Amino acid sequence: MNKILLTLAAAMAICLTACAQNKEKRNMETTTPRTLVAYFSATGTTAKVARQIAGITGGTLYEITPQEAYTAADLDWNDKHSRSSVEMSNPQSRPKLKESQTPDVAAYDVVFIGYPIWWDQAPRVINTFIERHDLKGKTLIPFATSGGSGISHSVSTLKTTYPDLNWQEGKLLNHTDSNSLGEWVKSYQK
Repeated sequence: MNKILLTLAAAMAICLTACAQNKEKRNMETTTPRTLVAYFSATGTTAKVARQIAGITGGTLYEITPQEAYTAADLDWNDKHSRSSVEMSNPQSRPKLKESQTPDVAAYDVVFIGYPIWWDQAPRVINTFIERHDLKGKTLIPFATSGGSGISHSVSTLKTTYPDLNWQEGKLLNHTDSNSLGEWVKSYQK
């Protein structure tokens, strides 16, 4: 009787060990991708959404900061001579970034890139960020906020300008509730 109990106990120990090893292996295979949430926000609207995305993903939040902050006069889209109007009318414009601690992009698998829509495009400072970092092999997920434009044209332009990068469709996130935002963000964390 003791031999039978010992044999059963040994068999159970082997099974439990194998199950634990399988569970550990599955957990390693389904690790959440390392995520960077990089964003530019002129008025704080895009920053709010970026903070929510970083909270959902557990990712690193990084503000893309121009060397010279935009003033209200700079953002006056009715003035053809305002800074933002001049930048957006020149596709080659690349506003300088503030020298700050930049993220080690190589450490991330997924990069959410957020921006307000300006003239149906991503602000040129986004191009400066993209061109300053090696984003090849990363999953790039654009998100935007806007007073009236959609995101599709800005994403199409980014894809055309940087065709070697792995762009996803992205999403316009005006007034998106936290549940919808969470579902969208988590769809990229498989």
